Amino acid sequence: MVAGKHRFGIDIDGTVTCPATLLPHINRQYNINMTIADVTEYDFLSGFPHPVDRQQFNLWFKENEPYMYQVSELAADAQAILTEWQKKYELYYISARGTNVFDVTKNWFAEFNVPYDHIELIGSHNKLEVAKKHRVEAFFEDKHDNAVQIAEELSIPVVLFDTPYNQKPVPTNVIRVSNWLEANEWICKNF
Repeated sequence: MVAGKHRFGIDIDGTVTCPATLLPHINRQYNINMTIADVTEYDFLSGFPHPVDRQQFNLWFKENEPYMYQVSELAADAQAILTEWQKKYELYYISARGTNVFDVTKNWFAEFNVPYDHIELIGSHNKLEVAKKHRVEAFFEDKHDNAVQIAEELSIPVVLFDTPYNQKPVPTNVIRVSNWLEANEWICKNF
């Protein structure tokens, strides 16, 4: 840790990227018109208007993942806020993406000029051990169970970006925000 700098753990997909960024690709592939409001669980299949073979969907997703991540839409205000934060905080991105898309991910960060101190793609949604290893002091997430687990196990604040798929109750140290401006407000008051 850099002396005097707080270290933040930050998820990428649905947090730094717009939560709906993958939907146009899915809609085009399956000829549907799903919106983020349709996705009520952390599972795209929850938003489909008809049953879809999970294995087939997963194969399609894996095959198209590099391209979809390459063209992912940056969340509103994320770049400007993260650029300001890097002056005061260490930014550790911890993502469930696999290492197979590490180069695509780094190139995306460069293309959108998103600052980082460290990027770790763990290939799993279990971010607890990595967050613990890096001694992050706050975490930014969109996946409900990750937010709750990290908040409870590490006793740190977790900023949860509010979406239709993460509406279950949360402990008091999980702070719901609608966007990066609200996340920044909370950080400015508390760090």
